[in-house]
Amino acid sequence: MSTVQVIGISGNANFEDIIKHFTDLGGDVVLMDPMMVCGKDHILSAVMHADRAFENGTNRSKTILTETILYAACERQIGKALKKMHPKEGCTEMVAAVFNIDGDLQLKKIGMRRCDEIIAVTPDKIKLLGLDNYGTGVPYEDIILEQIALVDLMKQ
Repeated sequence: MSTVQVIGISGNANFEDIIKHFTDLGGDVVLMDPMMVCGKDHILSAVMHADRAFENGTNRSKTILTETILYAACERQIGKALKKMHPKEGCTEMVAAVFNIDGDLQLKKIGMRRCDEIIAVTPDKIKLLGLDNYGTGVPYEDIILEQIALVDLMKQ
């Protein structure tokens, strides 16, 4: 299982500089649009499912990073998943799934700061992801986790 930290980040560093920062620290990172992330468990579940797909040989992509995006987006097509989850142009807030770096992520070095509040689940995010609880009272967090699990069925 991959070790991963899921954090919200804010600042003016560009996408490529953020990726380079984390790879220079010896890890990898997936950067996502915070409006498409519904809590830490959303991303941790996507990582878990991506790991399992590689273990079982059912992965659709070549890397754990892209497979994680596929699950996080609740899509079966990689192109659609990348488009949905990629931070929008000019976005100063992102969600980072940081792989294989323990401890200090040295965000100040690239002019970023941690802001985990942007990860929280909101009704607007659920709607952007095309989900709803239809008045059932089912928590939004459970709905997103169910959709991630359904990606395995869609991949068949």
